[in-house]
Amino acid sequence: MLKIAWSEIFAHSLPEGHRFPMAKYDLLPEQLLYEGTITSQNLFAPTPLEDAVITATHDATYWHRLRNLQLTPSEIRKTGFPHSKELIHREIVIMNGTVQAALFALEFGIGMNIAGGTHHAFTGRGEGFCLLNDIGIAANFLLRHKGIRKILVVDLDVHQGNGTAEIFREEPRVFTFSMHGGNNYPHRKEQSDLDIPLPDHTDDKAYLHLLRNTLPRLLDEQQPEFVFFQSGVDVLATDKLGKLGMSIAGCKERDRLVLELCATSKLPVTVSMGGGYSTQIAHIVEAHANTFRLAQHIFF
Repeated sequence: MLKIAWSEIFAHSLPEGHRFPMAKYDLLPEQLLYEGTITSQNLFAPTPLEDAVITATHDATYWHRLRNLQLTPSEIRKTGFPHSKELIHREIVIMNGTVQAALFALEFGIGMNIAGGTHHAFTGRGEGFCLLNDIGIAANFLLRHKGIRKILVVDLDVHQGNGTAEIFREEPRVFTFSMHGGNNYPHRKEQSDLDIPLPDHTDDKAYLHLLRNTLPRLLDEQQPEFVFFQSGVDVLATDKLGKLGMSIAGCKERDRLVLELCATSKLPVTVSMGGGYSTQIAHIVEAHANTFRLAQHIFF
């Protein structure tokens, strides 16, 4: 069964002024339920993640200061959110959503989080609307507790997964692959194991050609036992914070390629939604919904 992490606090714990396009966290499950892609049985509400699992990835001092609202004004500005106890609680629920989705992926082949993809959070700092790194936390959980020996991170958000790259810089068991806008945030990039920076206005044809020529080769070379897929839809031409030129149909083909490769290779995969900032919320929801529709069709 497809299991999807979702909680009302994904959207409702955010500060005023940050709720669009975060309304997608409510609208997306509503759409999937309405059209019959999923039922309520597919959804699970994660609980807050334990401190010990967080500090297995993040610096304990940083986590203590973040949890107790002790970051400096400069540090807070870099995250993009005014901090509150509710916001921190939201973050640790999202983190456990990805950890639990990874455990469901081991059982069913795929697990998904309607939130997550917080790839700009570093070991000891947050930035870019990311306070903690859900992919980093969940990957380390699998390495430590589930005997997984090699993980591939496929980050296809329009922004480089700089925090994830930093977290796993010295970890050979995790291969980080980021294909992103070369002229987009973050302006100072980290070094992933493989980075493919794309020129502005890259269209469906060019994007999909690169991905088809890259991802199967990575699977052959790295022989991962598990995949984390950051499926941000800010690659769309309509995205306010992206600079690429993809259509909703092209974004769907991107997701189909990744998920079909995982399914045919019998690789469990956890999907975190990542970014999406198009002016029309309908474009965001439709592009994200395609990921879930494909997951249901391909794996079940």
